[in-house]
Amino acid sequence: MRGPQKMFDTVLVANRGEIAVRVIRTLRALGVRSVAVYSDADADARHVREADTAVRIGPPAASESYLSVPALLEAAARTGAQAVHPGYGFLAENAGFAQACADAGLVFIGPPASAISLMGDKIRAKETVQAAGVPVVPGAADPELEAAARELGAPVLLKPSAGGGGKGMRLVRDLSTLSDEIAAARREARSSFGDDTLLVERWIDRPRHIEIQVLADAHGNVIHLGERECSLQRRHQKIIEEAPSVLLTPEIRAAMGSAAVEAARSCGYVGAGTVEFIVPGGDPSSYYFMEMNTRLQVEHPVTELITGVDLVEWQLRVASGEPLPFAQEDITLDGWAVEARICAEDPSRGFLPSGGTVLALNEPAGDGVRTDSGLSEGTEVSSLYDPMLSKVIVHAPDRPTALRKLRAALGDLVTLGVPTNAGFLRRLLAHPDVVSGALDTGLVERDAESLIDAAVPEEVYAAAAAVRLAELAPAPRDGWTDPFSVPSGWRLGGRPAPLPFPVRVAGLEPVTAEAPAGARVTDTSVTVTVDGVVHRFHRAGDWLGRDGDSWHVMDHDPVAAALSGARFGSADTLAAPMPGTVTVVKVAVGDEVEAGQSLLVVEAMKMEHVISAPHAGTVTELDVTPGSTVAMDQVLAVVTPREEEDA
Repeated sequence: MRGPQKMFDTVLVANRGEIAVRVIRTLRALGVRSVAVYSDADADARHVREADTAVRIGPPAASESYLSVPALLEAAARTGAQAVHPGYGFLAENAGFAQACADAGLVFIGPPASAISLMGDKIRAKETVQAAGVPVVPGAADPELEAAARELGAPVLLKPSAGGGGKGMRLVRDLSTLSDEIAAARREARSSFGDDTLLVERWIDRPRHIEIQVLADAHGNVIHLGERECSLQRRHQKIIEEAPSVLLTPEIRAAMGSAAVEAARSCGYVGAGTVEFIVPGGDPSSYYFMEMNTRLQVEHPVTELITGVDLVEWQLRVASGEPLPFAQEDITLDGWAVEARICAEDPSRGFLPSGGTVLALNEPAGDGVRTDSGLSEGTEVSSLYDPMLSKVIVHAPDRPTALRKLRAALGDLVTLGVPTNAGFLRRLLAHPDVVSGALDTGLVERDAESLIDAAVPEEVYAAAAAVRLAELAPAPRDGWTDPFSVPSGWRLGGRPAPLPFPVRVAGLEPVTAEAPAGARVTDTSVTVTVDGVVHRFHRAGDWLGRDGDSWHVMDHDPVAAALSGARFGSADTLAAPMPGTVTVVKVAVGDEVEAGQSLLVVEAMKMEHVISAPHAGTVTELDVTPGSTVAMDQVLAVVTPREEEDA
């Protein structure tokens, strides 16, 4: 590897959000000048404010900004950067970008383009590591895909050859649907990676997902830093990660670590990387190579906390030409670390992407608690980019303490204005199988429904009514308040009449709420007593939150709703399930449709949601066109059922 033999003076961070902030933190600690890049949508983002300087690279669309190689190279040239740190996502595993950096005289802080290209092709990667003696999952690739799948027998897993992150993956348990699943996997792979090549692998029921962190320099030294347990996933996306794993014995850890080192050597790896293995829960000694992630991982902090090694620092030092100063025997694991990924999504609405403005923010910190975040109060979370907002990571002497500490930290997290999965993750951490360590990659999907509190607790509505009652109270003049202007519900000759407040939470029927006596309301908090129990909430405007959960309790005007046609709770009204962009409109006003027929597609945060007809009938309203930006709960269309038309 060619590059300077001393630390860089200036590094451009070709990313955004929490990973950009994380990289900038280490650059600052090393005395290296940091350059942020930003799209118009991120002009006031935290990573822009924390960098030493920042360069605008384009409009909000990622393809015209964060994915624009010419714009990034120009930003590096304008600011005198000698190296580029790609973070993760976007261009981090793009061999063409790594080569373009090298051609421009920039050091790409990551592996050589050849290693990225080799390990980015899952088919070649499997062949390469298998030749190096690393066990791989039985499977095959195009063009023998369908025949191989039928030979392996159900269940099988379809995977894009060109990418990762769970996109395009399909678990096929019924081979009668194989052709349709292959076609769907190809479409998503082509959309996500520009390449629809697939491979098929034998599916291992109740598998564990365990990965090994490796670190290699340009002088032939390769070591591993232990494992991370990443089995808690939803839709093939990791949501909780921990290090080490309760499954591995020291002997299995050493064997898997050695296999990971050989996988890294087989492709000429340099820098920090991760070798992922699938492990049968009943036989951890039978592990199989899945893929190698040729970049820093989202979950790298748990390894940092148990080893004391700053992985970003060593990415930089290795890229500048330094040899690793430690050998394998120098790496020891201390205690336990667990990480939770905080995403802009609403579990109560099927984990649909959320968005909005962060009105109130509190991120946990303290002894053994770390938050990696790209958020600030006032941050606008849009549907343009990945939904992950931050990560909360804890370190403790043992696993039970770490789990309790993380639950407490998530309870302290406040992101009012943007619904997140924090409350769901708190409940997941208390799941008996998670507590016992009996994990597998299907656990979350199997038990997700029991971990979602879809109903709004009574005390939330009581707190919302208390806020509205407090807002009606007149301000005193000269220290005196007119008693007849106080909204006390007082009436002549009788008990005070409680004031009703019609309110609603998005996606739910409106309710009439009443404020309990003795409520205390401030600009940032609400305390109410319901049935003798005191409940405390964080507050920002109409938003309430506690223990990681949040609710946007809005005023409801029945008359205005009726006039607008927004019949909340009506099966006829089709509303946007998430903030996003309408990408497809398949019908027009007056069209006859059948129950379940696809009418529109709304896209947000790389996720498509199909809006289907709730029943047979006629499209009587259609308020959007392709390209329309919509807010959550915005009315998109109305389908009048046929029986109403006949009447």
